Amino acid sequence: MKFTKTKMERLVNNNPELKKQLKTLMKDMDLEKNFALKALYHSQVTDNGPYQSAYQDLDSE
Repeated sequence: MKFTKTKMERLVNNNPELKKQLKTLMKDMDLEKNFALKALYHSQVTDNGPYQSAYQDLDSE
């Protein structure tokens, strides 16, 4: 599975919890949006993360 910025943005926009986590990461860690998206991807999507199936389902849309 490969990180795609547009897919990750759609996943975040479709999920209020991820949107909240993204804003928290950006604020607390002083990260730009792109870096915060990558951090969320690696913590919540990869390695059987809780949002892995939702991320993969975006391929079928």
